[in-house]
Amino acid sequence: MALSLTDPVADSPFSDETLLFDSTPATEDALAVIFAFPNTYSVGITSLGYQVVWATLARRADVTVSRLFMDHQEPLPARPDVVGFSLSWELDYGNVLTHLENLHVPIHAADREETHPLVFGGGPVLTANPEPFAAFFDVILLGDGETLLDDFFDQLNALKTASRSETLRHLAQMPGVYVPALYRPIYDDPTGPMVAMEPIDDGIPAQVQKQTYRGNVLSTSTVVTPLAAWENIFMVEVVRSCPEMCRFCLASYLTLPFRTASLEGSLIPAIERGLAVTDRLGLLGASVTQHPEFDTLLDYLNQPQFDHIRLSIASVRTNTVNPKLAETLTRHGTRSVTIAVESGSERVRQIVNKKLATEEIEAAAINAKAGGLSALKLYGMAGIPGEDMEDLEQTATMMQRLKKAAPGLRLTLGCSTFVPKAHTPFQWYGINREAEKRLKFLQKQLGKIGADFRPESYNWSVIQALISRGDRRLTPLLEQVRHYGDSLGSYKRAFKDMKGQLPPLDFYVHDTWPTDQPLPWDHLQGPIPKATLVKHLAEAQSLMAVPQPVA
Repeated sequence: MALSLTDPVADSPFSDETLLFDSTPATEDALAVIFAFPNTYSVGITSLGYQVVWATLARRADVTVSRLFMDHQEPLPARPDVVGFSLSWELDYGNVLTHLENLHVPIHAADREETHPLVFGGGPVLTANPEPFAAFFDVILLGDGETLLDDFFDQLNALKTASRSETLRHLAQMPGVYVPALYRPIYDDPTGPMVAMEPIDDGIPAQVQKQTYRGNVLSTSTVVTPLAAWENIFMVEVVRSCPEMCRFCLASYLTLPFRTASLEGSLIPAIERGLAVTDRLGLLGASVTQHPEFDTLLDYLNQPQFDHIRLSIASVRTNTVNPKLAETLTRHGTRSVTIAVESGSERVRQIVNKKLATEEIEAAAINAKAGGLSALKLYGMAGIPGEDMEDLEQTATMMQRLKKAAPGLRLTLGCSTFVPKAHTPFQWYGINREAEKRLKFLQKQLGKIGADFRPESYNWSVIQALISRGDRRLTPLLEQVRHYGDSLGSYKRAFKDMKGQLPPLDFYVHDTWPTDQPLPWDHLQGPIPKATLVKHLAEAQSLMAVPQPVA
């Protein structure tokens, strides 16, 4: 039965879309697929990953795909064969369950029968640590869609006549395809750490390796629409991963190696396609300005025929904010640039492997103003492992130094709480219990000098840490939280209800774990071996003992 969330015709956003690919007419026996995003259309259609997966499926003759968002949908098949989800934010998990309920699909894979669709998931949240959500998915795809997606659907088509259990066992042999039901966690104590994660029998691989696409043609928008969160933007992925390898950074460690799009073979042809339908261009990547031919790309965009184009660039490396970049952004309608500095303390930046001197931050501010930009946005953190109050004072001092160096430039410091992420050297650290006080300290200090301070919610950072370091014992807790209304208080209430059935909140959120403790995601292999992460952690810890420099 089709959903009735919204009328698929009336008030539909799909008629406003400009498609940048040709779909392929589906054959009569094509797999009926629903590809869902657990958030609104505006948010989902702005996800480049979601766009690319949808277009990949729409190009296949053996698949017919319908899109589903929380507020809009295309006409849905009465009996879908496959339901897929792209999960970009941990706290969207509740919307995954809402979608499944509305589709009359049991939320637990163990309760699904032969007549139910196969449910798969992908995206950064599930690639990092899918374990808290493992019970909801039949299959989880770990890694890059360019490598995984077509092979996965080739196998699904080849297995049409197989039983559900046969299909899952076959899929589990594919690199990057994780079937959670075929693995079982071992615990000595329900309130202690996990002891091991084992395949249910010898026919299942002991480990699943994340798949990495290594080509030089990266993702670009497949649709442009005025209803996206970034109106009418055409997005181009300039680089993937980041060579800096900050020790807390999932975007760097999990997506290695650093890859760049070919300028002549990929970037420029893609930009020309996009600018034929819109005048807004977004250059995406964790470290866009570190593309080896970025300067040449700026020269291309500064040609007179592109004077009307509005250009947006993701966070850039601080020491690449030169007058040319600032002038280019100003020329193309951008008034600010964003840099990640993490801390005003050089000691803390060394701890996290942020290869950045305070003089370079000051030069970025001066260059931004000289190039015509009116604002500089900085990203920082509180509660970084090894940080003390003197380091926070140096962050306030740095902001004051920037105000003096570039008077009139509007300065904003967005500040989050350090949250441990799987597959990074800081995955063993918990959230600093003093982090909330440190955010308030920074707010007070920056208020004195007139700098704009925008802290992220400490309490929601706690929940993010809970999920990012969680195991399968969290599944019933997350369902209880949803039942209680998904508020911050719901988590405390659910932990109280389940006392004795899982570790306390502190274990997941605040405790520092020993490096020999098995991790919930040890059976899921990222690009960097665990032993190497331990070495990187030791390098950071050796710097934590270094005394503060005398001011």
